[in-house]
Amino acid sequence: MPASPLTPRALYQDVAERLREQIFNRALEPGSWIDEQKIAAEYGISRTPLREALKVLAVEGLVTMKVRRGAYVTEMSRDDVAQVYHLLSLLESDAAAQVAASASAAQRAELAALHRQLEAQRGQRDAFFATNEQFHLRLLQMAGNRWTQQIVTDLRKVMKLNRHHSLFKQGRIDESLAEHRAIMAAIESGDAEAARGLTRAHFDNGLEAAAL
Repeated sequence: MPASPLTPRALYQDVAERLREQIFNRALEPGSWIDEQKIAAEYGISRTPLREALKVLAVEGLVTMKVRRGAYVTEMSRDDVAQVYHLLSLLESDAAAQVAASASAAQRAELAALHRQLEAQRGQRDAFFATNEQFHLRLLQMAGNRWTQQIVTDLRKVMKLNRHHSLFKQGRIDESLAEHRAIMAAIESGDAEAARGLTRAHFDNGLEAAAL
């Protein structure tokens, strides 16, 4: 039998992406109620795909559904931030150790290039954040555990809800860069345990700054 034709991405997925962008851009603030009627009218859609999109965002942790009260943008408590940082520290330090132990010369060169780009973007906050995330996610890809990648990707989405991002602290970007340099040196020298420990310290310091 002939294969069924491919269908375009479902409408609710496009709606979820648009809502996600609004949440990350603070057009929808953490803790704010999501007015389904208003948003459906704004998007020019019915409430059915909007509700399906909200379910997707609820699974990602970006939206909290409350019985008979509707959906709210998730608000991060200090405990939430600490728990997410703890998980990121465990998962990403393990990935850093794996990459230090087994990365090819080409992979090390790719990470070094991303780090140089990060250094060059020190004074460009948005670009710095984007490259920083790219560096961490590429490290995870190189480690090769797709389950870790999936978990960390979702955790990093949730971290964007944090009102007190660690890199907003005065001087934290310079500290973060110094920590990245040390992690890169461990990876380039093939020292897995140093890469693990330095990555954990990187997240510990980030949490300390974020909790201020």
